[in-house]
Amino acid sequence: MRIVIAGAHGRIARELGRLLAADGHDVAGLIRNPEQAADLESDGVAPVVLDLENSTLEDVVQVLTGADAAVFAAGAGPGSGTARKDTVDRAAAVLLAEAAEQAGAGRFLQVSSGGLDAVRDGNRPQGLDEVMYAYLVAKLAAEEDLMARSQLDWTILRPGILTNDAPLGVVELAPDVPRDTIPRSDVAAVLAELLKTGDGVHQALGLITGTTPIADAVQALQPGR
Repeated sequence: MRIVIAGAHGRIARELGRLLAADGHDVAGLIRNPEQAADLESDGVAPVVLDLENSTLEDVVQVLTGADAAVFAAGAGPGSGTARKDTVDRAAAVLLAEAAEQAGAGRFLQVSSGGLDAVRDGNRPQGLDEVMYAYLVAKLAAEEDLMARSQLDWTILRPGILTNDAPLGVVELAPDVPRDTIPRSDVAAVLAELLKTGDGVHQALGLITGTTPIADAVQALQPGR
């Protein structure tokens, strides 16, 4: 498969790129900073310098033309303010999904976040700081946009608290999971397995460390709508 990863220099995305390249896939990684290109090349990923915050739909469609799948793993990141939560975590995700539809890249994986129910229906929990509130609102809006796209075989992944621990290879993967941790490398492995199998279509799935091997957890997913 030809797979395009947005936010390709992030820790989850880089591990995903390595896994996919090692499995023989043609992988392109979208990055904003050209200085990161050498890192992707060393992973076997073809770097594409494209800033989703400042690109047109046509720009992104061109990159996705001929792709079988796209993965949105970008994020504004720590230290960014409320404005970039919207322009990256929402608007860039929406732009990539729209471009995937137009380019015919039918499989679409989106890395989202747990805790979105806290801001659903206009709610704002007491004590939630403004930046985290903006982040959750942006992630929720990106999910809602993707869920409405019938032309994409989308899957939304909501990892728990991310760690840099060594991979364990065992997870709990289900629509509702407790609040718990997950190594970033295991998130990448689940994404790779979802791409490999095509399972989890039209599902939003929580992901934490559990007791089920990753391949078995993905295989056990019930068919989506």
